[in-house]
Amino acid sequence: MTLAIFDLDNTLLAGDSDHAWGEFLVEEGIVDAETYRQANDRFYQEYLNGEMDILNYLRFALQPLSAHNMSELLAWRDVFMDKKVRPMLQEKASELLNSHREQGHTLMIITATNRFVTEPIAAVLGIDHLIATEPELVNGRYTGEIAGVPSFQGGKVTRLNDWLNAHNRSLDGAWFYSDSHNDLPLLEKVDNPVAVDPDPKLEEFARNKGWSVMTLRD
Repeated sequence: MTLAIFDLDNTLLAGDSDHAWGEFLVEEGIVDAETYRQANDRFYQEYLNGEMDILNYLRFALQPLSAHNMSELLAWRDVFMDKKVRPMLQEKASELLNSHREQGHTLMIITATNRFVTEPIAAVLGIDHLIATEPELVNGRYTGEIAGVPSFQGGKVTRLNDWLNAHNRSLDGAWFYSDSHNDLPLLEKVDNPVAVDPDPKLEEFARNKGWSVMTLRD
């Protein structure tokens, strides 16, 4: 069974769900608006520049999960999906996913964004296999810490290898679609790397390598 693997933010989505969750928390008055927005924007720019300290960022991003109970978080997430995520869905992304389904491929999302934010997005997209950064959960409440290896840069390769071993699968013939140079470690591992609406660093690298470059933007 061939794997078709997709990055989520700015690849399948026309936007970044992690950054949008931070914006949502600000807009709803759940966090201090000025300080949180500044930090959220700074971390996003560091990500775009390939300079982000993932552990430092995750301490920031997961703190609001630890400050509230699960029922509150789930209610907010439902609103977030309607307000922020659904406008990011792309028709061409759905067509691409369906093309791989018709070929009998196994679909997977692999994302640095945490599972709390991304699990319902994967469900809306009809993708059963999700590798995401795992927020630590103890007795039904988030601790603000990370469980295991964050699925970011080389961590995506580590987490995917763990999944392949657990499911007795291989990367033979696999596809991976991404917009970001941060994903070069995994793009270089698959037989079919595809740059989707790539950032400038990835676009230059992909074209030099002769990789496919495509857009999903409507």
